[in-house]
Amino acid sequence: MDVGVIFKIGAVGILVSVLGQVLKHSGREEQAFLVSLGGLIIVLFWLLPYISDLFDTIRKLFTL
Repeated sequence: MDVGVIFKIGAVGILVSVLGQVLKHSGREEQAFLVSLGGLIIVLFWLLPYISDLFDTIRKLFTL
């Protein structure tokens, strides 16, 4: 796994937490939830190729 992906995930986490806190304190809980959900979806799309590679490796390992 590339180290850059880990830094991207950390940056998204920080950004989402700051935006979520600002939105919650301004009384917009629904938008804060949507920001959190959007951040989660973005990170999952970034990790999807790595998860696919993991399953391919496991499949190749057990088919010998």
